[in-house]
Amino acid sequence: MTRFLLPLGIFVVLVGFLLVGLNLNPRQVPSPLIGKPAPEFQLQQLHQAEQTLTSKDNLGKVWLLNVWASWCVSCREEHPLLVELAKSGIVPVYGLNYKDQRDDALKWLKQFGDPYTVSIVDPEGRTGIDYGVYGVPETYVIDKKGVIRYKQIGPVTVEALQTKILPLVKELELQG
Repeated sequence: MTRFLLPLGIFVVLVGFLLVGLNLNPRQVPSPLIGKPAPEFQLQQLHQAEQTLTSKDNLGKVWLLNVWASWCVSCREEHPLLVELAKSGIVPVYGLNYKDQRDDALKWLKQFGDPYTVSIVDPEGRTGIDYGVYGVPETYVIDKKGVIRYKQIGPVTVEALQTKILPLVKELELQG
């Protein structure tokens, strides 16, 4: 009888892990960068390759960093929403063009509209690695002190914008 207790105990533990795992949201991957300074970068701008943008250029303002690529199908899904957000002027959206060809990226923005205050290029994905990019699109909310406050994995949706991103932007704007 006691020889069955160990396999039964292991089975019960495995079922417990399975039940916990089934109740988790796979899109909610905790980022170790939340609450920490955004990784520093100095990258060429997409439209003006002779100019660069650094992470320190945006100190003193709340901004979004949207990681995108012309080859990304999901980026096309969120793009109209980013264009509308940019038109509203609520928060500046900066683009991080990830592992893309410059010509393809420029053509894509010309075709679908350019919501970015500035888009920078990360052709080898090294800055993306520093930011912990799992895949594109991803969007980061960065506060006035350069601290990452939120990470949206996957396309920005109307729901995410209305329930998480914009309320957080408003809250951060009120902070010194």
